[in-house]
Amino acid sequence: MCGRYLITAPGNLLQTLFQLDAAPRVTPRYNAAPSQHLPVVREVGGVRSCDVLQWGLVPSWAKDVSIGNTLINARCETATQKPSFRTAMQQRRCLVVANGFYEWQPTGQGAMKQPWLFQLADEGVFAMAGLWETWQPPQAGDSPLETFTILTTKANTRVAPVHGRMPVILGPAQHASWLNEATCDAATLASMLEHIDVGLPFDAAAMKGRVVSRYVNRPANDDPRCLEDPEDLAQGTLFG
Repeated sequence: MCGRYLITAPGNLLQTLFQLDAAPRVTPRYNAAPSQHLPVVREVGGVRSCDVLQWGLVPSWAKDVSIGNTLINARCETATQKPSFRTAMQQRRCLVVANGFYEWQPTGQGAMKQPWLFQLADEGVFAMAGLWETWQPPQAGDSPLETFTILTTKANTRVAPVHGRMPVILGPAQHASWLNEATCDAATLASMLEHIDVGLPFDAAAMKGRVVSRYVNRPANDDPRCLEDPEDLAQGTLFG
C-alpha cells in the first residue's frame, strides 16, 4: 500500500524530467494524503501536461465520490481485471510525481507503528505508475471531478522489512510507453504489467530508507518536520 508520499520538487525540474511544455506550479507537500489534490503527469491527444487531481479514484460509473476513499491504490497484478480499474488501465494512465513515500512498520502488539521514508538514493524525483478517471456529478451544472490512484507491487528488499507492498516506480525509459494512449488492448496491457511485475519492484540498491518522526502520522501535519528523525534517535537508521 502507498498511503502517503512526499513531493517538494520545483516546477522547472518537473518540466525537464517529464518533458512538459511549461513548468507547472507545484505546492510542496511533505505529507501528501488521500483526498488531497496533487500533481500527476498525463498525456491526452498527444499532449503531455502536469495537472492537479484528487487522490482516490472515483470510476465514471460510481454513484458517489465516497468510493474514492477505498481506491487510493490498485494492485498491478489485478488492475486489468478489476471493474474499478480496467477501463482506466486501457485509456487513462498517468505518472504520479514524488520524491519519497512513507510506509509504517509494526513495532509490537498494541504499539504505535513506526513511519519510514523511502527515497531514491540521491533523493531525486521519480514517477509512480498511476491511473486517472473523470466522474460527472449527478447535479446539473456541477464540475466534473478528476481523480487518480497509485499502482502497487510487491516490496523490494529495501522496503520489505517495513511493508509487503510498495508503489510501482517507473524509470524514465518507461514513462512514454506508460502514458501512450495507443496502448489500450488487453494483451499488450497484460504484457506491460507482467514486465513491470518481473522487472520490478524497483531496484533496492537505487533506494534508501530511514525512520522519521511520528509527526507524519497526522495528515494535517504537512511541513518539513515530517522528515525529522524520531525524538529518541539521533540519526535515521538505513537498511543496507
